[in-house]
Amino acid sequence: MLSAMKQKGEKITVLTAYDYSMARILDSAGIDVIIVGDSASGVMAGYENSLPVTLDEMIGYASSVARGAKRALVVADMPFGSYQGNSRQALDSAVRIMKETGAAAVKAEGGREIAESVTRILNAGIPVMGHLGLTPQSIHKFGTYAVRAQDEAEAEKLLEDAHLLEELGCFGIVLEKIPAALGAKAAQELKIPIIGIGAGRHVDGQVLVLHDMLGLNPDFSPRFLRRYLNLSEEITGAVKQYIRDVQTCDFPNDNEQY
Repeated sequence: MLSAMKQKGEKITVLTAYDYSMARILDSAGIDVIIVGDSASGVMAGYENSLPVTLDEMIGYASSVARGAKRALVVADMPFGSYQGNSRQALDSAVRIMKETGAAAVKAEGGREIAESVTRILNAGIPVMGHLGLTPQSIHKFGTYAVRAQDEAEAEKLLEDAHLLEELGCFGIVLEKIPAALGAKAAQELKIPIIGIGAGRHVDGQVLVLHDMLGLNPDFSPRFLRRYLNLSEEITGAVKQYIRDVQTCDFPNDNEQY
């Protein structure tokens, strides 16, 4: 489906989700892909970064999303520590995700460093989406969430890794927080879809974290983020009105009781 969309020049729409109710809404709205991101570590569990979320937790989130999505492609992130450095463990993790969640694919961060794990997962018949550029699971290696691949050497490595992931058999790649020109070059050179988050407009599709684009996380304001709602304010207002209505005995009224 996604490859056909790229060939036709149709932009691919992607958002994250972590629960059944939101997945149902995104699915019925017509989103193409739902990624159950390890961003759940922050937006759902309140951790500082994506490292603490466990495989069991990701399976819980992904299974909820898969039950809510009837037509969108559901891709589940493989969390930190579940696939790096040990291809057997990577396969075991991917198999658990597929068997226990109902997701259609997994996503992993990295290029040549995880090639053996990606190959083993793909050989088991499990579709894999790659993730390059800013890779949040490597935050302690980078030390910052700044734009990646701005220098020639890192940009060249990113393109090499992207081509490698395509050759291995990945069906798509997320490119995060890189120069727009590099995102465009990757999308032009590769046959598989390139999904950007802060990678410019000339890629094959876009992804945002649902909580960010809905304004549920007002303290997070990267340049690449467009807020489509300010739900934080709207929910706060609704809760305050509920509190007033209860305190003044306005709720429940005669029509709201038996």
